Amino acid sequence: MTTYVTAPAVDRPTATEPATATPWVGRDLTRVDGPHKIAGRAPYSSDADVPGMLHAALVTSTIAHGRVTDVRAAEALALAGVVDVLTWRNFPRLAPGPEVPLGWPPPPPLQDDGIGFHGQPVAVVLAETLEQAHEAARRVEVDYEEQPARLALDDAEPEPIPWVPDSSRGDTGAAWRSAAARVELEYRTAENVNNPLGLMGALAVWDGDRVDVHDSTQWPTLVRRGIATMFGVPLAGVRVRSPFLGGGFGAGLITWDYKVLAVGAARVTGRPVKLMLTRPQMFTQVGHRPETRQTLRVSAAADGTLTSVEHRALVAGAVERLPLGLVTAATAHGYACPNVTTSDRALRLHRRYSSAMRGPGEHEGNAALEVALDELAEQLAIDPVELRLRNLSTVDPASGLPWSSTALAECLRLGAERFGWGDRDPRPRSMRDGDLLVGWGVAAAAYGGYELPTSVRVTVYPDGSAAVRNAATDIGTGTYTIVGQIAADLLGLAPDQVDVDMGDTEMPPSAQSGGSALAGSVAHALHRAVDRLRDTVAELVATDADSALGGAAADELELVAGGVRMVGSTDIERWSDLLARSGLESLSSEGTVDGSDTSGGTMARAGAFGARFVEVVIDPVIGRLRVRRVVSVNDCGRVLNPLLARSQILGGTVGGIGAALFEDVTVDPDTGRVANGTLADYLVPTHADVPDIDVTFVGDPDRFTPTGVKGVGEVGLIGVAPAIANAVHHATGRRIRHLPIHLEDLLSTPRDRGAT
Repeated sequence: MTTYVTAPAVDRPTATEPATATPWVGRDLTRVDGPHKIAGRAPYSSDADVPGMLHAALVTSTIAHGRVTDVRAAEALALAGVVDVLTWRNFPRLAPGPEVPLGWPPPPPLQDDGIGFHGQPVAVVLAETLEQAHEAARRVEVDYEEQPARLALDDAEPEPIPWVPDSSRGDTGAAWRSAAARVELEYRTAENVNNPLGLMGALAVWDGDRVDVHDSTQWPTLVRRGIATMFGVPLAGVRVRSPFLGGGFGAGLITWDYKVLAVGAARVTGRPVKLMLTRPQMFTQVGHRPETRQTLRVSAAADGTLTSVEHRALVAGAVERLPLGLVTAATAHGYACPNVTTSDRALRLHRRYSSAMRGPGEHEGNAALEVALDELAEQLAIDPVELRLRNLSTVDPASGLPWSSTALAECLRLGAERFGWGDRDPRPRSMRDGDLLVGWGVAAAAYGGYELPTSVRVTVYPDGSAAVRNAATDIGTGTYTIVGQIAADLLGLAPDQVDVDMGDTEMPPSAQSGGSALAGSVAHALHRAVDRLRDTVAELVATDADSALGGAAADELELVAGGVRMVGSTDIERWSDLLARSGLESLSSEGTVDGSDTSGGTMARAGAFGARFVEVVIDPVIGRLRVRRVVSVNDCGRVLNPLLARSQILGGTVGGIGAALFEDVTVDPDTGRVANGTLADYLVPTHADVPDIDVTFVGDPDRFTPTGVKGVGEVGLIGVAPAIANAVHHATGRRIRHLPIHLEDLLSTPRDRGAT
């Protein structure tokens, strides 16, 4: 019998007070999965293990464009333990994957001899041990017919991105020409790689026409659909499990080649197959934040009122998969400006597939726009915070509908107060700490709100406990914990009486753990599930002559610890009695949201907002830069768990520091090879690079859904990089219009050293 590593039941927070006391939502509860992770009991895909499984290793292309003419595997097959080498010649024929909300999926792997990027899988080696598989992969020789590759941004013609429409209102040309102040710039952002700590991989086990997949995914429901579509099996024949993930940041949102290869190899061999990526392969196999080149023209009246914004972006994509885009999407909604034009264009290059990375598109576009606004403020001699405040809007500038909530003005004002912005000398190079230059910078941030189709099942038992089931993956953000808090409040329980289980497609389907949509989607579906549970109870007691609740309508019932009672009453009908009389062992209900607008078109759905204030210190002689402190104020609607939300903002801030100062994929311009594909060569922030971070939440629950949730995961990163860039200009007088900012950008000249 095949056995699997399964997720242990997570420890619920201990109830230290009656379940009917103050609500659990809004409290600082530590993550219930924390003890399992600390003790090494939390199962990741790398832990999945079954008897008789084979290990797989990838052979990847050493050219960026062309075709494979031959794969010579005799030497590899002669090694002990090697079972097979799969190429396009003997790999299963697959159907294209389904279209998804995050853009077209990559084409199925190993379907032909074509090569579209350096690092593309060209063969899979299967062996009894991991070491044998990797040694054999090194012995496989591949011959190519190489063709010219398009690798630079200027090598391809721009084309529209279907899911990112252009926007236009007013007449930007006329407004630009008549403006009192104008800023025009080109801004570039580099490729970044998600690089979660946990290496990604999959274990696939076929049983007849059914396949069980343990996968490093942020979206089990999507992987299930992708595998079913490509392999031509019923959806019910695919099970995907991902109860824990070693980080994702967007890397786990696509049905990448590695999991398809594991499933296909298991089908060919008739044995379970496990394929784990290496660290260098994490740079080529699971996407990245794409390179962008942006042009911005921003103009204003003499009082700082914006009169025009024109924002255009070129985004590097792959030949067979367009990038996500979204670089200019937020600009159309960001500030109150009557004349705005935006467009995103993709470039089909012979590069690796790009994908979502925390704050995808919004981070890059916000960086350019917020730097341009600082340049405009300097030109007009208006304080940068004041310029932003003068151009905020309580309505969505694109639609004219009032925001469902916004506290961006409060974010800016409170952030300025906590930071001490009033003490800032606006003159560049005017503030010093000994020989060090000191710079202060600010940026506003926003991340759009939305909801995706999600279902949640709630079950109550005779002993008064409850269970919540949903297929989402808790990627480390605390979803297990906040779902337990929400359910406890809705059911009148303490969190330790609620068992939350997720990360398995045998459970109700879910939105992805990404895009800051999961908490709101699951919370809303959970509310609906409990409403339906109350409806079911009303139906049961309507025909129960022994129930004191007989004849009560659903809205007259209240779920409390141990059972149900009439609103305002203290008499509780115990679950054990109600279920026993109904002949039931438990009572379940499901709630579903479909992501549609239920506001009747009366408001624009607001996402999260924020303001970033940053202090940097720079040694002008050697160009050394340190971020000394950060103040981050955020409007995230109802904060379900302040402790966990703060953790998300801290992590996002560190990611923003990385994007601003460190992270830069180096691609060989002649071959397309990633030249710094290890964590020794690809720089990321360390503890020494992270300063004190002051995190504050403001604002009210959002009006768009009954939960009031807006999301928190993405917005913490957005705005950090331009705030650093603006602080660098304040410290040095230099406008650096690319990310990351390099040491050589800051090296002083003799003239600089003589400046005061």
